[in-house]
Parts: sequence; structure tokens; C-alpha cells
Amino acid sequence: MTVELCIVFPVVIVVAVIAVNALLFFGDCAALDRAGRNAVRVLASSPATTDDPSTIAASIEAAVQAEMGTDAVQCTVQEGRAGAKLFTLTYSFAPTLFGLGLRDQIWGVPLPKLTHTTELVVDSFSPHQEVDPHVS
Repeated sequence: MTVELCIVFPVVIVVAVIAVNALLFFGDCAALDRAGRNAVRVLASSPATTDDPSTIAASIEAAVQAEMGTDAVQCTVQEGRAGAKLFTLTYSFAPTLFGLGLRDQIWGVPLPKLTHTTELVVDSFSPHQEVDPHVS
């Protein structure tokens, strides 16, 4: 019975670590989606006329990082057609050992980080742009 415990116990620990990391990652993904949607809705839907897209992306990134409590979030912006802006939020997750940090590599093999990306498109109204009333 002791031999069986010695063989099974490490396997149970490995399965528990994988399960805990998977649940943490899925929870953080849901938090990123919620926080990112709220930040883009509040900060990018009606920006000030003096704000450029990179300033808005930086403020969105700061708001999401503050709400999630991590610095592992990056926000980029791309200009689309007809004034639409595509905000891309990327979250990088490093697995942990029940809250303790793991090494970046084991036996020379690098351990990749898990990433989650969400894209949000905003078509903000720009009152300072000229509109041709004859075009419909």
C-alpha cells in the first residue's frame, strides 16, 4: 500500500496543478473579456476630440490592468474603415504551482505562456469631421 501511494501521489499532485492552472486561466479570460468590454465601452465609444487612438488604447490598458490586478495585459489599436477602431486586448498567463511561480524553462525546454486575445470594434462618432449631407 505504501508503494502504491508513492506512485499515485505525484500523479495526483500533477493533475491538481493542471486543474488549478486551467481554472485560473479560464477565470482570468472571463475577467479580461468583461473588463475589456467595459473599458472600451466607456473610454472609446465617445472620446474627446483631442485624444488619438494610441492614447485611448493606453487608457484602456491601464483600466483593464487596474481591474484585473495584473500587468500581463496589452492593448493595441488599429484604424478601420470609416473611422472604426479595432482594439485588441491580449492577456499572457504564466502557470503557477499553487500560487508559487514556476521556472521559465525545464531542462532547457522553454515553457510557453498561455495567451487569450479579445477584439472589440468601436465606431465612434467624431463631431469634428466634416460630413457631406448629399451622401447617404
